[in-house]
Amino acid sequence: MKKFKKVSGSMAGWLLMVLLTALPAWAQEQAFTLRQAIDYALQNRVSLKVLRNQEQIDKAKVGEIRAAGLPQVNANVDVTNNFVQQKSIVDFSSFAGNGPLQNFTITREQINGTGDIILQPAYAAPEVPPGPQAISFVQPWTGSGVLSASQLLFDGSYLIGLKAAATYTELSRKNTQQGEIEVAEQVSKAYYGVLVASEQIQLLDQNLTRLDTLLRQTSIMNQNGFVEKLDVDRLRVSLNNLKIDRDKAQRLLELSEQLLKFQMGLPQNQPVMLVDKLNESALANADAQTNANGFNYANRVEYSILETQRALANLNQRNIKAGYLPRLVLTGNYGYNGATRTFSELAKLRASSSDGFNQRWFNFGAVGVGLQIPIFDGLRKSYQVQQSRIELENVRLGFEQLQQSIDLQLRQSDATVANTLSVLRAQRQNLELAEEIARVSRIKYQEGVGSNLEVITAETDLRAAQTNYYSALYDALIAQVEADRATGALLVK
Repeated sequence: MKKFKKVSGSMAGWLLMVLLTALPAWAQEQAFTLRQAIDYALQNRVSLKVLRNQEQIDKAKVGEIRAAGLPQVNANVDVTNNFVQQKSIVDFSSFAGNGPLQNFTITREQINGTGDIILQPAYAAPEVPPGPQAISFVQPWTGSGVLSASQLLFDGSYLIGLKAAATYTELSRKNTQQGEIEVAEQVSKAYYGVLVASEQIQLLDQNLTRLDTLLRQTSIMNQNGFVEKLDVDRLRVSLNNLKIDRDKAQRLLELSEQLLKFQMGLPQNQPVMLVDKLNESALANADAQTNANGFNYANRVEYSILETQRALANLNQRNIKAGYLPRLVLTGNYGYNGATRTFSELAKLRASSSDGFNQRWFNFGAVGVGLQIPIFDGLRKSYQVQQSRIELENVRLGFEQLQQSIDLQLRQSDATVANTLSVLRAQRQNLELAEEIARVSRIKYQEGVGSNLEVITAETDLRAAQTNYYSALYDALIAQVEADRATGALLVK
């Protein structure tokens, strides 16, 4: 019997391991530091995947532009049934003979002979003067097979387009980089939001435990006649309010986690655990500095994007001016044409010289060079050049506006960091004082020299100080994230 129990226990353990390993990956809690959360978001955020796909599309467009300068080869096969042959009016009276053309006669000796068969036109003497006649020069069935090729030898717009294509790819890459910086900022803020909500819940749980203990002690004292029932009721009201605050904080934590998962690109049903702790160590080097003086604007990806846009605008202007240059193209084609009365004859593909008069397909070929010289386009390019000059001026104004905006952001970030650090120091002092006041108030009440109302007031002030402190800490962390974004140091690879 004992042996059976051991076997059953082993089976149960084995089944438990199988069930645990069979659980979907999202059911297993994942732990993330802030850096790991950012890295995960950079790989899995949907918006970044879209940007990277767009980057691949832009690279493919560069290949499309480059392909225009490579040889272009095409093959074309046509078979046509001319069920109504087109006719032309011909007046044979203008030709020698002044009569209708007689049928050609080929003898068997000519066919079996080795010499060329020469057909001499013969005209019969007309009984009446002939007039114009409707004659068709089209066979019921015609076909053609052509292999054509062309090579661009010179095109100024194409050469400029190759340079612009590489710059366009660079712009696409920088747009992706800007998206990554925005995601890093969003994940950082959401991560700190979860930490603050978690810390507030821990503090509320500690306050609930402490207040519940005090309520039970006060109830015992009331039963023994040392305190009034009013003191018990006051504590119970305070405890109920604290439970309500705890429920609100729990819902806030759930919303904060959902926001973090969204910013990271995690499924909403994926449990997560945050490794980093909410403390002031992250603000060790967060002292405000005057970053605006001598700041290198190239550290900001927005400035780099604007430089790339300026390069594209210059290339666009050069491309328009290159439209005044000639365009040289080499072309060539080789193929066969055929014409018969029936499709079966057309399909025999007799095309060799030994086929004699039975030949149905005839080859042809041509090579040429085309030179296109623009002379007058109604001043279209002139107006395009005017537009490109204005676009360049707008880009230059964009640089001025961006520099002013960056200067403002730097000064604002310095002021915000300084203010939040000052508030944080004050709130930390208030929290320490509130903790001491609450501790002394509880001791005095337990010793019978303090009032119940004094304890409740001290506990309320302590909760407010705790909330204010972590709110100030969160504001300081967010201010530091925004300062890193303003200086271009948020996501340095």
